[in-house]
Amino acid sequence: MTTSTDETSTDAPEAQSSPQAPRERPVGIGPLGWLRWGWRQLTSMRTALVLLFLVALGTVPGSFVPQRGLAPEKVSQFFTDHKTLAPWMDRLSLFDVFAAPWFAAIYILLFISLAGCVLPRSWQHYRHIRSRPPKAPRNLARLPETATYETEAAPDEVLAQAATVLKDRRFRVDSHDDHVAAEKGYLRETGNLVFHLALLVLLFAVGFGSAFGYKGNVIVTEGEGFSNALTSYDAFKNGRAFSSSSLPPFTVWLDSFKASYLPDGPDRGQPTEFSAKIRYQKDLKSSVRPYNLQVNHPLNVDGARVYLLGHGYAPEFTVRDGKGQVAYQGAVPFLPMSEATYASEGVVKVPDAQPDQLGFIGLFWPTAVPDAQGKVTSAFPAAWNPQVALFAFKGDLGLSNGAPQSVYRLDTAKLKPLLMGNKVKPLAVGQTETLPGGAGSITFTGYRQYITIQVNHDPGRVPALIAGIIAIIAIITSFLVRRRRVWVRARAGEGGRTVVEVGGLTLGGATPEFDAIAERLRETAPPTPDEE
Repeated sequence: MTTSTDETSTDAPEAQSSPQAPRERPVGIGPLGWLRWGWRQLTSMRTALVLLFLVALGTVPGSFVPQRGLAPEKVSQFFTDHKTLAPWMDRLSLFDVFAAPWFAAIYILLFISLAGCVLPRSWQHYRHIRSRPPKAPRNLARLPETATYETEAAPDEVLAQAATVLKDRRFRVDSHDDHVAAEKGYLRETGNLVFHLALLVLLFAVGFGSAFGYKGNVIVTEGEGFSNALTSYDAFKNGRAFSSSSLPPFTVWLDSFKASYLPDGPDRGQPTEFSAKIRYQKDLKSSVRPYNLQVNHPLNVDGARVYLLGHGYAPEFTVRDGKGQVAYQGAVPFLPMSEATYASEGVVKVPDAQPDQLGFIGLFWPTAVPDAQGKVTSAFPAAWNPQVALFAFKGDLGLSNGAPQSVYRLDTAKLKPLLMGNKVKPLAVGQTETLPGGAGSITFTGYRQYITIQVNHDPGRVPALIAGIIAIIAIITSFLVRRRRVWVRARAGEGGRTVVEVGGLTLGGATPEFDAIAERLRETAPPTPDEE
C-alpha cells in the first residue's frame, strides 16, 4: 500500500508538469461540403434578387449603345467617332450585349437560382397544404384576436357547431378532443410561388425565343419585293440554335406607300399616318393576298411577324457613260439624316460605265428651300419640291477584288473627283448634269418611296406573354390574401355551463372576419340563463 501510494504521489507531479498533448486539427468540410454551401448560397432568394438586378443592369448598355444585330451602320460610325473607346467596348461585348458571354452567364445563374429556390418551396407548400392545421396554443388569450363566452350547450356540441361554421367560411378544419383548429389563406403563399414559377417560365421562354428566333431588316422600294431568304436581308440576327431551313418561304411586294404630316402649327412636319399597301404570298402554292401594313399593325405569316419600322426616299437616276450608253437606270435608297425633314444621303455606283467606272455621293431634299446663307436645305418631310445634289467620281470602285462593300458608302481611295464643291448644283426632277471630260451624264428622273421592314420570329413570345399575365395575377393575389388561423376551445365551467374560447391569428394584421366568426358562434350556441 505504501509503495503504491508513493508511486502515485510521485507520478502525479510529473503528470501535472508534462506538456499537454497537441490537439487534433479540425477536419474541413471537404469538397462536397463546399458544393452544398455554394448551392445554398446560389439558391437563396437574396442571390436571386441580386442576379435579377444584374440582368436589369446588363440591359442598360443594350439600350443606349448601338447593337450590331439591329444597327450595324451605327456601330461602324461609333468606331469611326470613338477610335480609342470603341475597341475596349467591343472587348466587353457591349455592341452585342444580349449575345455576350457575361450576360448569358448571369441569365443562366438567375434561372438556376430561381429553380433551386422555388421548386423545393413549392413541394414544401404542397405538403403543408395537405397537412393538418396546427393545434391550438395553450393560452388563447395571448393571441391578437380573442373572444370568450359561455353557453348551456355541451362542449362536443359547441365544437361540432364551430367546425360547421368554419367550414362554411372555407376554412380547413381539424377537430380535436377539446378544441377545433382551422386555417385558410394558402393562396397567399400559392400566389407568391406561382409568381416565381411564372417568372421562371418567362426567363425560359425569353431564352428559348432568343436561341431559336431570328430578326432581320430589309429595305423594299415601291414596285419591288423581297423573299424571306438570308440573301434578301440588309441586316440579319439569329439565335444560336437557329437553322436557315426554318425560314417560312413567303414573299412580300410593296405596291405603294403613303405618309401624311401636319402641314402647320407647332408640330409641323410630325407624321400622322404611315400606310404601306403590300401583297404577300405564303408559298408558291398559295394565292397572293393584299394587306395594309401600318405601324404597330404587323403582318403575321407562318409564325413570322412583319413590322413597318420606317420609310425614306429612293431617287431615280439615269446614268450615261462616256460612250453615250445607258450604264445605269433605277432607284437608289437614300438614308435619312434628319427624321424631321427627311434630308437624306446616298450613293450611286455605276460599275458598268465605260471607259471609267462612275460613282456618286448624293444629297436629297424632299422640300428644297434656300436658307439664310443661300444653301439648300429641306423644309418639310413630304416631297413638295424634291431636289438632289451629286458629287461625281470616276476610276476604280473597288468592286472587283471581292471585298464586301456597303451599298451606302463610296470608297474614294481609287477614284478621281469630277464634280465637287462649287461645281455641284442641285438638280430638280428631269434635269441632267453633264460630267466634265466626256465622262458621261446623270439625270434625276424622279423618286420613289421605300419602307424599312423588320421580320421577327420569336417562338417564346406567346409563352412569355402568358407567363407574364399569370405572374401579375399571382402577385396581386398574394398581396390581397392573408393567412388566417382560428381556434375554438370548449371546456366545462361552473354551474354546468360551457366556457368557449375563440382565438385568431392573422398574418399582416387583424381583419373584421374574426369578429364575424365569433359573433356567428355566439348566435349558434344556446344562450345562458343570464343572457335570457
